[in-house]
Amino acid sequence: MSHKHNNNPFKKHLDKEIKDETSNDLKEQKDTESTDENNSDSKESAELEKLKADYETLNNQYIRLAADFENFRKRQEQERESLLKYGAENTLKKMLEVLDNFERGEKALENVEDCQKVKDSFNLVHKQVIDTLTKLGLEQIEAAGKEFDPNFHEAVMQTPTGEHPENTIITELQKGYKLGDKVLRPALVNVATAE
Repeated sequence: MSHKHNNNPFKKHLDKEIKDETSNDLKEQKDTESTDENNSDSKESAELEKLKADYETLNNQYIRLAADFENFRKRQEQERESLLKYGAENTLKKMLEVLDNFERGEKALENVEDCQKVKDSFNLVHKQVIDTLTKLGLEQIEAAGKEFDPNFHEAVMQTPTGEHPENTIITELQKGYKLGDKVLRPALVNVATAE
């Protein structure tokens, strides 16, 4: 029995159509994938460019801020040095007047034998010193008769007594001073304790 080849012209045509359709479908699928990849690459590229631009903006702001801070720090340093160097200038200028009066008083008292005149001159200059320092902000810390406060007073003696309430300052041994809220030197005091 011999086999005959099937030479059906319709089948060939049908196979060619199927093959062409499959080929077209594959081509369309590749084109679609390629377009999707291009769109995805394009989106990623745009996002990357945006991130780079944001980074550059922030970096420039940081550099400007760092430069501004460095300039501020240098100015503060110069002002602090200037304050340390010349801060006492105003005080010293005011104290020069007192120094001048001491020198005038010294010359005026060279041939004076009257003790009262010496005392009066001394008291006058002492008052000027106190007035000048008060104008500069120096305040005397109150002590005698006040209640002991360790923020302003330093107890160097304690005396048991019934004449004063406990923790009351009996006597001031050395005056204390403050400048505004800052204690320059606490008052040295004798404090009453219970008998």
